[in-house]
Amino acid sequence: MDAVALSKPKAKPIRMRGRSYVAFVFYPVVPIMDWLDEVDATLRQSPGFFAGKPVVLDLSAVDLSENAIAQLVANFEQRNLRILGIEGVDAARLTPSLPPLLNGGRHCVIAPSSPKKPEAKPKPASLLLDTQVRSGQSVVFPEGDITVVGSVSSGAELVAGGSIHVYGTLRGRAMAGINGNLRARIYCQKIEAELLAIDGYYRTAEEIDATLYNGPTQVWLDGNIVQITPLN
Repeated sequence: MDAVALSKPKAKPIRMRGRSYVAFVFYPVVPIMDWLDEVDATLRQSPGFFAGKPVVLDLSAVDLSENAIAQLVANFEQRNLRILGIEGVDAARLTPSLPPLLNGGRHCVIAPSSPKKPEAKPKPASLLLDTQVRSGQSVVFPEGDITVVGSVSSGAELVAGGSIHVYGTLRGRAMAGINGNLRARIYCQKIEAELLAIDGYYRTAEEIDATLYNGPTQVWLDGNIVQITPLN
């Protein structure tokens, strides 16, 4: 039997990708202990701001020994800040246990963090009332329409920036378009109102034709005259 030579599987290439991070660079100055006090003050003002962020030490402004550099790195670790790398120092002063020497970094501007403001919720364009508006109640909604799923009692009041819709009998007073909305209207299934007004123009109960009392009605503005007509 002839021997069959087995070919070795080809080794897969190592997959590598580049990825960049924005790092915070600290520039220690002497005296180191006073400078660390300033770092502590910054951490108190912005707790969590540096959490999980790469941190680099630039030692170009100080002349520290190997032991002093190791102590400074330890001071940062005590403050829950892990040093990614060190710049501005001779590589001979960095022991294997210290973060590596970095070079080639470029300056960039880091905007201070500020708490996000909650988004303002848009104001509703209409107000829905699913109960009867009783005598003595005053409902004011200048932002838009008012809809009443029920009746409005005598002595009650509806004031709307938009239109007014009443799915029952409208008694009392109804004033629509109070913010200059000339296109606002008043709708109701039955009208027995004491006063009707649109954009300041009004009609009282005495001026309402009694023949309109028995069916759906709409109130609208024609020039400066309040019109009351059957809704059909």
